[in-house]
Amino acid sequence: MGFELNFDSSSIKSDTKNLEENVMYDVLIIGGGPAGLNSALYATRNGLKTGIIAEKYGGQVLDTSSVENYLGYESIPGEDLVGAFRKHVEKYEIPIKKDSRVEKVQKNDNRFYLSMSDGIELKSKTLIVATGSKPRKLNVPGEEEFSGKGVAYCAICDAPLFQGKDVVVAGGGNSAVEATIDIAKIANKVYLVQRSVLRAEKALVDKLETLDNIEIHLGTQVKEIYGEKLVKGIKVYSKEENKEFNIKADGIFVEIGYVPNSKPFKDLVKTLPNGEIEIDCSCNTSLPGLFAAGDVTTVPYKQISISSGEGAKAALSANAYINKLK
Repeated sequence: MGFELNFDSSSIKSDTKNLEENVMYDVLIIGGGPAGLNSALYATRNGLKTGIIAEKYGGQVLDTSSVENYLGYESIPGEDLVGAFRKHVEKYEIPIKKDSRVEKVQKNDNRFYLSMSDGIELKSKTLIVATGSKPRKLNVPGEEEFSGKGVAYCAICDAPLFQGKDVVVAGGGNSAVEATIDIAKIANKVYLVQRSVLRAEKALVDKLETLDNIEIHLGTQVKEIYGEKLVKGIKVYSKEENKEFNIKADGIFVEIGYVPNSKPFKDLVKTLPNGEIEIDCSCNTSLPGLFAAGDVTTVPYKQISISSGEGAKAALSANAYINKLK
């Protein structure tokens, strides 16, 4: 199982224009992942004066070792896929503000005013929030060290890399149990480790219990992830047995939920208790003129292709909104 990245950063322009304080943009897109970049592409092609704010230019895809479920690519390193996205977007010379974050957003007279972490102020007729989310982490020794080297956070994305191997799934909710069932179809053995009890729906648990290559450890907490160049296993503590032991495995999927990057917008729009921004089928939020797309929203299935499509939809909705303003 290889995890090498062969992205050639020299193929990406470094002289992109920066955003300007004294310009009223038609749309400012907050986020530089698939949703944000595709929003920028569609907005610009519709004649909108567009700008991108990207604290992490490329988004979570940069942290994905191999993408094997994006149409047109049988297998491509995440960094290479981001490179293709960037190259396409930068063809349109869209101004980009990198490595800066939005601290505060206000809306006055149908205009949005953004206060940035570096002190500048930006303004726009509409906003598209495409800030994504970040996986909840176990915060145990070895997790950061082996991220992308056996530690994964998306079963749909990375499960094929572990065909015929032994893997661990950490978690006990619907996403963890669904991941365990899916991975069991191709893996040799799957260990489901949950620190308390299973919280998944009964139908999923019933299905889980019919599979003979799954071993369930409840009341068991992951204490450490160990290996050499790649993951070799995990160290766990069983509350019931009051002892530590090792589980040998080639990888571990951490499925304990995601944290949407929605904090600067929570006072402006409706969100779920978990922080996801509520949107309708056209990416409208509860605040007119503010749209949202991708993993930060209530759209199910956090996938690259879905985020990309949602980004296009948000840009088209923003264009329709601006046309009505005119």
